[in-house]
Amino acid sequence: MVLGLLLARAGVEVTVLEKHGDFLRDFRGDTVHPSTLSLLEDIGLAERFARLPQRRVSSVQLPIGPDRSLVTVGNLAALHGTYNYIAMVPQWDLLDLLADEAGKEPSFRLRMDTGATSFLMDRGRVTGVRYRTADGRTGELRATLTVACDGRGSLARALPELGLEGFPCPMDAWWFRLPRSEDDPSGLVGGLGDRFFTALIDRGDYWQCAALIPKGTDAERRAEGLERFMTRFTQAVPWLADRAGSVTSWDEVKLLDVRLDRLRRWHRPGLLCIGDAAHAMSPVFGIGINLAVQDAVAAARHLVRPLREGTVGLHDVRRVQLRRWPTTVATQGLQRLAHAQVIEPLLAGRTAFGDPRRAQRLTELVTESRWLNRVPAYFIGYGALRERPPKESLR
Repeated sequence: MVLGLLLARAGVEVTVLEKHGDFLRDFRGDTVHPSTLSLLEDIGLAERFARLPQRRVSSVQLPIGPDRSLVTVGNLAALHGTYNYIAMVPQWDLLDLLADEAGKEPSFRLRMDTGATSFLMDRGRVTGVRYRTADGRTGELRATLTVACDGRGSLARALPELGLEGFPCPMDAWWFRLPRSEDDPSGLVGGLGDRFFTALIDRGDYWQCAALIPKGTDAERRAEGLERFMTRFTQAVPWLADRAGSVTSWDEVKLLDVRLDRLRRWHRPGLLCIGDAAHAMSPVFGIGINLAVQDAVAAARHLVRPLREGTVGLHDVRRVQLRRWPTTVATQGLQRLAHAQVIEPLLAGRTAFGDPRRAQRLTELVTESRWLNRVPAYFIGYGALRERPPKESLR
């Protein structure tokens, strides 16, 4: 949606396909980081975004102390500038805002209830997609450039020449909600249970809760019973024990099959992949949505002119991957490090970083050094590389 808005503002004819009838999806990436907040200001949407219901979070805490105590590993409040926080906003509200703004452009079209089913090909070049609507109608939509923004289940991932490369993940995630009280902690809070790690997102009147469990143990753990799970959970966060009974069915606990992978090539003639279609991210750092937005901004900047001039070629889409590749590799490298040094040992009942003394030294460094505390905060907030929208898209 971000790419569609930026291109349409620059006069490029854009059609966005959305297979659902609305944007209402629970437990999606709702963390809007400073990089995306800055973009919204650049394109004149900061005031409208500020009116959306939201919760502002300025700290990230993890149980990496030698006694598994919570340590603030990212203090965004210490960052310079206006946006020194993460805005927790339901993703459907952000998408509705973007869709409404893009709809003001005569060159933008959004087709809901319309899902792409396969690519159109002509002499090795992608020339558009075949689609199916919710009522069963089918058709074809031809395009100079097709951009795959359809997530880790993307049609493009079935193309063998793009070369999908996966990395081991030690965990899956269960998502559910619990009521929040005013005297609860605030921000992003972590806790440890019996071989699972909890992450709590402060959403104002409720907690969006994640329980990280060892990879592939969903069926086994569900068979142990909901009561056993909630007992384990409240052992990790005892201050939520009085609300554990609000989860009454496994239907309220949604499984996320965590993946970490990327395409070796994000493009072929007539096709570009961005976001999770190009690189599925772990939920570590909650940065996936913001990387996808930055992909979109970089793509818009590199593609506006060739699309307007009708000269877009393979070298243009290749430049997008070259621009975004280092950030993707760096982010996934840090996520893999967190998997190996924090999540995997914690899920096995060990201390993060393998040695209590090492954990103690790291805790002291992070908490006592203002510089070290700002580095993870900046990375969580802005990523490894900031992108600027094309001037043709500014208002």
